[in-house]
Amino acid sequence: VEPMLLALSMELALKAWFVFDHDDPRVVKSHNLMKLFDRLKPESQEKLDAEFKRSVVPYHPNGFYIGYSIRHILHQHQDAFTDWRYFHEAKKSMMFDQGAFEATLEMVLREFEKRYRIERVKPLWPS
Repeated sequence: VEPMLLALSMELALKAWFVFDHDDPRVVKSHNLMKLFDRLKPESQEKLDAEFKRSVVPYHPNGFYIGYSIRHILHQHQDAFTDWRYFHEAKKSMMFDQGAFEATLEMVLREFEKRYRIERVKPLWPS
């Protein structure tokens, strides 16, 4: 259950990022994390990758890839939501790097919070 929920959370975070990038609520209807990431503006992709390398890679290194990037972890888990949602039908090996994925999700959410601000608004009339 955890991989499915984490993948859904990443999906929603990337879709929210898309809405801010393009000022358009019509986001691609897909659970595929790579397709969603590829729809972000190039500068957003670069920003997330740079922060991934700065804040995730030192704590979750991966010796299999030269130039380990956010694209690698998103590609590795691109279909995690559907794969784990239908785990009982799995016809392939199911692996999920939960620690690295959680750290990546937390990083994406931290970076997303920098894109907006919350301001208190006083009503025009007394309550």
